[in-house]
Amino acid sequence: MIVKFLRFIAERSPTFVMRLFFNLYPPYFGAGIQVEEISKDRRYLRVKLKLRFYNRNYVGTQFGGSIYSMTDPHFMYLLLNNLGTEYVVWDKGAKIDFVKPGKTHLIAEFKIDDQLLAQIKENTKEGQKYIFDLPVTVFDQDGEAIAQVSKTMYVRLKNRNR
Repeated sequence: MIVKFLRFIAERSPTFVMRLFFNLYPPYFGAGIQVEEISKDRRYLRVKLKLRFYNRNYVGTQFGGSIYSMTDPHFMYLLLNNLGTEYVVWDKGAKIDFVKPGKTHLIAEFKIDDQLLAQIKENTKEGQKYIFDLPVTVFDQDGEAIAQVSKTMYVRLKNRNR
């Protein structure tokens, strides 16, 4: 019941309210993760991971767990808000490739488009599940790639008989 209420509020809230919710979410707040922008159509989201004393690893660079955390669950959020309540959307898995150490604040941008949404609808129109990967690159302040993340998404139409 609480989840339905939270989703109801989230779908109707202005993006600045959702940014505030994300930024006050304890795992993000505690890790130094900040959602900087959500587009009004909820097809774009930018997140920043600030390098702080409490999220550095043993050698003084960004903790790998925090780098992964900054990429979770943004594609799910964007897809849920664009596909609507008749779809089930899950983060099914992820793969991360650390390209180089993160020595500054980090940025990741998440984008979905009409082509992706049409592809999802086509592949789920008869109730079947659709599993696919969405890539996101984490960059440092100089624009250099720090990590390549592939998020595996699961989408299907909800069973209308339930």
